[in-house]
Amino acid sequence: MSKTHSTKDALAKALEGAQSQTLAVRAGQSRTNEDEHSEALFLTSSYVFKDCADAQARFSGDVEGSVYSRYTNPTVRNFELRLAAMEGAEDCIATSSGMGAIMSMCLAHLSAGDHIVCSSDVFGSTVVLLNNFFAKFGVEISYVKLTDLNGWRDAIRPNTKLFFIETPSNPLNEIGDIRALSTIAKDNSVLFAVDNCFCSPALQLPLSLGADIIIHSATKYIDGQGRCLGGAVVGNAEHIEPVRNVVRAGGPSMSPFNAWVFLKGLETLHLRMKAHSDSALAIAHWLESQAQIEAVFYAGLESHPGHTLAKTQQSHFGGVLSFRVKGDQTAAWRFIEATQVISLTANLGDAKSTIVHPATTTHSRLSPEARATAGITDNLIRVAVGLEALDDLLIDLQRGIDTL
Repeated sequence: MSKTHSTKDALAKALEGAQSQTLAVRAGQSRTNEDEHSEALFLTSSYVFKDCADAQARFSGDVEGSVYSRYTNPTVRNFELRLAAMEGAEDCIATSSGMGAIMSMCLAHLSAGDHIVCSSDVFGSTVVLLNNFFAKFGVEISYVKLTDLNGWRDAIRPNTKLFFIETPSNPLNEIGDIRALSTIAKDNSVLFAVDNCFCSPALQLPLSLGADIIIHSATKYIDGQGRCLGGAVVGNAEHIEPVRNVVRAGGPSMSPFNAWVFLKGLETLHLRMKAHSDSALAIAHWLESQAQIEAVFYAGLESHPGHTLAKTQQSHFGGVLSFRVKGDQTAAWRFIEATQVISLTANLGDAKSTIVHPATTTHSRLSPEARATAGITDNLIRVAVGLEALDDLLIDLQRGIDTL
């Protein structure tokens, strides 16, 4: 056995039972014969076979080995294995974006005539994907408020195949009871998927709470610096292999370069998520004390209806909060445009703090009725707290307060 393989085997054994912070730095790496310390970046579309028999064996899956980077790539696989290890999962398939992950998961597990029950609090593009495209091919969709457990029970039909939620929700920080929803799903032989974008595996482990599948937009906190698009579907092998087949055939694959960037992001994920959470909590308390603010939505606040539940599911409360100003859309826009440090952009999970008006951006493609159901009012503002000094962020938000 070569030194490279013996070292790989020893590391894998040493990581058995390792904590998530260690897995974020070490898991999944397979060194080449160069014995590189950092993860290798394989910028290649294809791979050379030893002979025709080797090509046949790799294509058939009889032997392990890369075939084509739409199917497999060593850098992408490193990312998949690391994220799976952090989530406590058997497997992971990476995709070109978070929406690509949701689309691929639904294509793999839903057929015409099936029924999905989805939280009414999900990201606007998820609603558009389901209503405008999956419904067109015969998938039935029902929306239920995330926190209404009786509503989830009542929504089940004989053809219900999937529950889908985000928790915390975007942008109101509603908290879904993963354990309770898992019980309802399992009692009815329904697959249960959780979008873990807001928390990441640094703060929340949905599989350990009963979920079957985890969705990630790696674009957000996994990257952490707003550089690349990517997504992932995580779970046990029986749930991931059908998704892998969709990605292999349909092509929403992750770029090797993006996978390498995400690997670097994972290394600092725990440190960043705690810093995001600490600053967000301080800002939420500050906003709650301002007379010009109508309401603040952040699960870290004891006033939040999901606070107690969030403490049982999450190690911290995350970096995203939203609030309603006293006034209308004009007042909300005036507040946003007065900030000078915080970036006006729809992304989140960045080292740079961002601010956005959901009703006219992230949720603008929803009908007015759907926005009202989701609580996306014209005076609502979302802030994704970055890694700047807290005092500087408070000074910048005060500029918005001063316009009200």
